[in-house]
Amino acid sequence: MTVEKKPHSEPPPSWSALPLDLAVLVVRLLPAYADRARFAAVCPQWRAAARELLPTPLPLLALPDGTFYNIPYTKPFRFPGCGFAGYQSACGNWLVFSRDDGCFLVDPFSRATVTLPALSCVRLRPPNAVAKWLNIGRAKIADPCTTWMHIRGSKKLHISKLILCSPNLAAALAGIGYTSQILMCQPGASAWSVRAYDRCKVFEDMVFYQGKLYAVAKDENLLVVNISEDHSIGDPQVSKIGRVIKGDPWYPAVFENNTRPRKKLYLVESCGALLMVRRVIWCRVPEPGVKGKVVAGQSKFEVFEADFEHSRWVKASTVGDDQVLYLGRRCSRAMSVSAYGFSGDLIFFLDDDEQNRVEYHYEDENTSFHVYDMRSGTVRTASPTISWKRCNEMLLAAWLFPQD
Repeated sequence: MTVEKKPHSEPPPSWSALPLDLAVLVVRLLPAYADRARFAAVCPQWRAAARELLPTPLPLLALPDGTFYNIPYTKPFRFPGCGFAGYQSACGNWLVFSRDDGCFLVDPFSRATVTLPALSCVRLRPPNAVAKWLNIGRAKIADPCTTWMHIRGSKKLHISKLILCSPNLAAALAGIGYTSQILMCQPGASAWSVRAYDRCKVFEDMVFYQGKLYAVAKDENLLVVNISEDHSIGDPQVSKIGRVIKGDPWYPAVFENNTRPRKKLYLVESCGALLMVRRVIWCRVPEPGVKGKVVAGQSKFEVFEADFEHSRWVKASTVGDDQVLYLGRRCSRAMSVSAYGFSGDLIFFLDDDEQNRVEYHYEDENTSFHVYDMRSGTVRTASPTISWKRCNEMLLAAWLFPQD
């Protein structure tokens, strides 16, 4: 009896045999960073495809409890091995944690870390600076304005904005409540540097743009921060703060319908231009003679481009058909979304109100993130299924921007 041999079966083709051009087409359909990471982990060929000609990954939404969302997807996830709960701030791809001995920055994607000094460790310029006070009766008040020397010992001192400008330069807005001062240091250094007698300002935001540090104040003045080197120790320091654009601010007033506008300002680079975004929150105030809270309502946005040649803000009617602005008190970015097939000219924003800066309250206990459409001037909830409780502590939701 003759047994017929079955033809030799060939092994199934390897995923690595997928042509590189097809792999690139596949990974371009994956806007979420986590999906890209899984794709790149399959094999070296797919990892090469993930690095080739890909648009910038879309941001993650980080919540204070260590939950993350891959926008535009609505399924929550946590990074393995460490929850990353309780961060105090975020800057770019870094989450910021506060410790007694300083700040601890961690990149949840690569697990890289950076250390910064504590706010109790600040090197004064000049070194022998002392607080100057006026004696009014038995009381002492700042003379002639509040400086770092008047606020440095407060238990409420905190960092409201942190930027890693380069591997050798970190800048922070630190202060109490609305007023803050600009601090500098090198990552890993033992102390920050501050100009002791500079007036504390109501800084709204700060950005590192085209090799220079800029800050915008409540009066919408754009300030450039000149940075030099302390020749005695080699650390960076603020040498001068100058105004490059004079703002034309408006001041809130109560209207006949018992509404009052409040505003927030953001700085963000978009397509090579520096933008100032003015967010106006229309608040409802109590009737005259009636006790009650100021309650936040709808938001409206205005966008202005910095015209450095003529030292002015120029109002813009659009942020670009393929551009989306992601705005947050901690970190803001502009991104192109056309490569993902999404529409632009939108502003995604967070209701991120710090306890020490509260001017109004909310009727709802929960919050989410919203979208402002520049074309229609309307606001909608970006994802009704993503929400979190408002927190009385300074632990805010934030945008996290993975590196390519």
